[in-house]
Amino acid sequence: MSWNTDQIPDLTGKRAVITGVTGGLGVNAAMELARHGANLVVTARDDAKAAIAVERIEKAAPGAKVDVVTLDLADLANVRSAAARVAAEYDRIDILINNAGVMAAPHRKTTDGFELQIGTNHLGHFAWTALLWPVLKASDTRIVTVSSHAHTMVNGVDLRSITTEGAPRRYRRWRSYGESKLANLSFALELNRRVQAAGLGVVSVAAHPGYASTNLTAAGPSLGGSTIASVGMHQITRVIGQPAPAGAWPLLMAATQADLPGGSYVGPGGIRQLRGRPKLVGMTQAARDEALASALWAASESATGIEFAL
Repeated sequence: MSWNTDQIPDLTGKRAVITGVTGGLGVNAAMELARHGANLVVTARDDAKAAIAVERIEKAAPGAKVDVVTLDLADLANVRSAAARVAAEYDRIDILINNAGVMAAPHRKTTDGFELQIGTNHLGHFAWTALLWPVLKASDTRIVTVSSHAHTMVNGVDLRSITTEGAPRRYRRWRSYGESKLANLSFALELNRRVQAAGLGVVSVAAHPGYASTNLTAAGPSLGGSTIASVGMHQITRVIGQPAPAGAWPLLMAATQADLPGGSYVGPGGIRQLRGRPKLVGMTQAARDEALASALWAASESATGIEFAL
């Protein structure tokens, strides 16, 4: 039988932390977890947009407990302060969904000087997870890192992009996005390998939404001003992409199906993983490259100044 949200167990008393709740995937995942009883801690850069998302969650799940933490993954000082707040206020995290991100943005840099997409999508979440590690470790948390089928567009990650000097190459927004999503998947798998080697109860898995119709297709490309291409892409996605609630299904399956082992990758089961009910899906050889994953981990520690020792 194909997976559906009726298979989500009762989550009463469980706490789920979700980054990027103002977007389609994040808010829809949050609504479904709240409907099943989870207490939520959600993050957003924009407090006004966060308030709107909380209203949607509370309308979908009356009585839901939702706390908001301001988090800007493109600012490592902010990541540190947000993680410190979460670690101080909550003694347990049962589910962590690292969802927030930016897609196909024009060339920009984070507050700390890294290319925006690798800096936000990967380094921000690497730092966030590392800083929350004492709570995650004590909680035997299930960590879901959101990747993308776009990871198949690249054959590796240029580790020079994880420096403030940047890679000495022409910037190509889709290549950089693909590398950031490969980094997400590589991180999830490497975290699982290290967890297993340490004999810990944390479970690290990954998921991707397929071709989902969310505001991500408009937000990233329009950072440099709306263009015919960016507007056109967003409109095409609205027509042929699956709705955001369906895009959230792989995240929810990965987060709540207890018998999914660490290292699993969940995505849509339809043709080319673009849409459909979620299932375990394949990944590229680059994603499974343990040498790349180890080098990426070391480069991420150096870039963030955070030692992530399990």
